[in-house]
Amino acid sequence: MKQQQPYRLPDFYLPWPARLNPSLEAARAHSKAWAYSMGILGTAGEKTAPIWDERKFDAHDYALLCAYTHPDAPSPELDLVTGWYVWVCFFDDHFLETFKRIGDIEGAKQYVARLPLFMPLDTSKTTPEPANPVEMGLADLWGRTAPSKSPEWRQRFFASTENLLNESIWELANINESRVPNPVEYIEMRRKVGGAPWSADLVEHAAGIEVPARIAGTRPMRVLKDTFADGVHLRNDIFSYQRETQEEGEINNSVLVMERFLGLDPQGAANLVNDILTSRLQQFENTFFTELPPLFEEHGLDTVERGHVLLYAKGLQDWQSGGHEWHMRSSRYMNVGAHKGAVGPLGGPTGLGTAAARLGFAGSPAAVRVRSFTYVPFQPVGPLKLPALYMPFALQLSPHLDAARKNTLTWAHAMGMLEPLPGVPGEGVWTESKLAGFDIALCAAGIHPDATGPQLDLSSQWLTWGTYGDDYFPAVFTRRRDPAGAKLFHERLPEFMPLDCGPTPPALNAAERGLADLWSRTAAGMAEPDRAEFRTAILKMTGSWLWEFANQTQNRIPDPVDYIEMRRMTFGSDLTMSRSRIAEGNSLPPELFRTRPMQGLCNSAADCACLINDVYSYRKETEFEGELHNCVLVVRQFLGCDAQTAMTITADLTASRMRQFQHIAVAELPVLAADFGLDSAARAHLRRFLERLQNWLSGILHWHEHCRRYVRPVERPAAQRGLPGPSGIGISAALLASPAQRISPPSSGI
Repeated sequence: MKQQQPYRLPDFYLPWPARLNPSLEAARAHSKAWAYSMGILGTAGEKTAPIWDERKFDAHDYALLCAYTHPDAPSPELDLVTGWYVWVCFFDDHFLETFKRIGDIEGAKQYVARLPLFMPLDTSKTTPEPANPVEMGLADLWGRTAPSKSPEWRQRFFASTENLLNESIWELANINESRVPNPVEYIEMRRKVGGAPWSADLVEHAAGIEVPARIAGTRPMRVLKDTFADGVHLRNDIFSYQRETQEEGEINNSVLVMERFLGLDPQGAANLVNDILTSRLQQFENTFFTELPPLFEEHGLDTVERGHVLLYAKGLQDWQSGGHEWHMRSSRYMNVGAHKGAVGPLGGPTGLGTAAARLGFAGSPAAVRVRSFTYVPFQPVGPLKLPALYMPFALQLSPHLDAARKNTLTWAHAMGMLEPLPGVPGEGVWTESKLAGFDIALCAAGIHPDATGPQLDLSSQWLTWGTYGDDYFPAVFTRRRDPAGAKLFHERLPEFMPLDCGPTPPALNAAERGLADLWSRTAAGMAEPDRAEFRTAILKMTGSWLWEFANQTQNRIPDPVDYIEMRRMTFGSDLTMSRSRIAEGNSLPPELFRTRPMQGLCNSAADCACLINDVYSYRKETEFEGELHNCVLVVRQFLGCDAQTAMTITADLTASRMRQFQHIAVAELPVLAADFGLDSAARAHLRRFLERLQNWLSGILHWHEHCRRYVRPVERPAAQRGLPGPSGIGISAALLASPAQRISPPSSGI
């Protein structure tokens, strides 16, 4: 007997009506015939029961899903798209029954590794002989889809498909270790394994359009796809929680993640996930209305190209509403007693559970939106207790610190950073005493403890330049509401970073002068590909300041997920980490840094550093600067809790990301090194890269503890580093050891 539903489904925000494709019945007939022809519904003489039988297939009704999510697709395209969804859902269930239930990671890897062979980017190439229905179905669908699309679309769709296949291994590893991921890790990985970016690519195909390749990688287009994906996946998690946790032993579900992270009951966790879902859909709307128009102008899109982008956005909206309607009807999901009408833009009560109510949050869709735009800045913060921040890595400091302090002040003077600025009240952005109190060289000495004297000077001055820019930009552009000046400032910066190390134009300000000087002293010793990577990291940071500018102009506190992902850029994480990556990268395969474990390692480290900064800078930024971009504030406004609770939650999130960093280092990097066949020299380079990240983290925390840049909370814990967890030395020694020699992975619990 099926167990009682663990919670009442919340009211969902759906501002777009669901519509049904008139070719539904034809798609039902075609998809069933196709599933039989591929062996998905069984073949004659097979000795084991099929994963699906016809009764189960009919109950899932994937044709209904596609008829709702692609209401305007012509009948042949609806048939093809329905085949893709039959295939991907069958893959999910086949993977569950064949590998997940018995924890067979090696078998799963071999199985998944073959599948890209059936998706040749060059459609003239032949594919291997399929060995099972998944391979047969993939070969058939790819052969009917790819030839009509551009090489750029094929590459995007190939990557999306490969991601959802590969990240099934991540889910399986979590199940084997009984490891519930942290919220940030889960959102990132769910996009890949859940397949919604894959669905977004199919939206282009079903609509007969393509997003212009020159804008496909821009922030607005990425955010449209990511918010769409998060909306699809979070909704699916709410509906599938009962089946996944009670029947399948699944632990990769956002409702369960929130239960564990915040200590909520299932109802409170489901309601909170629904509020995040609402926020993501509202981020989609904000991006559509505020970021697409300038994107069209900046890239010179013609009328047809603009129409394609708008049809793509409409297709994502149709999918969102249609997918919800299918979840309400499919036997695959928990939907008994659900409200048949969804909540529109003006919102309505969501009935948060008692656990979520303890956070003081009341999250109708209207409340989520209003709370983002109605914050009153410059509010007094009052006394706060600084929470313990988990730091398992020992601090090391460069012996050249004192000299770097002196040389950094001299350099800042020479660049003009300590001079008054026209239109900026007071003595300018910085004074000598203020910069001395910042003690930026102390940060560099912890981040780069093995630096020579000249190397530490250079590191200190790069950090000084980034910090100066972070203060200069709002003082000169944001406070004046000068979008044209802000954009021009960002667009001029590449001129001071020539890839050929040639001459630069005359500098108009201290930021340009400092960048030209640092670039000439840094880039000359780099190979040209490394220069390009380093310049991209710098421009990511300065470009993200434009995003902050836009939010400040709208008086809009960012969506929590968008905030975390953009914070890595605004903090300059990639800038400061990229020099370490470049230092070791030439001795390691470039594709190593594109793998999920390496990206997860760098992202978790970046988040730890950013969140440490947000805890320490909360009062300075919110009370004295009117800043909206601080995780403590984002959490406080989103959950409707007090500042102390928000600060504690931010510290807990920092700890969870730090434990993820440790987990990857101990449990995943040795496997990655083996998969890439790294020799002892390459493993040593990988070990040094990890140690550089550990120094980066411990150095950043030490600097925040001792510099005079921030207005401190009135009370701090006695033991900042006393939380349990593997030490930095243990982690470094364990890295790349044989499985028998590795230390036990740290606990993922909060």
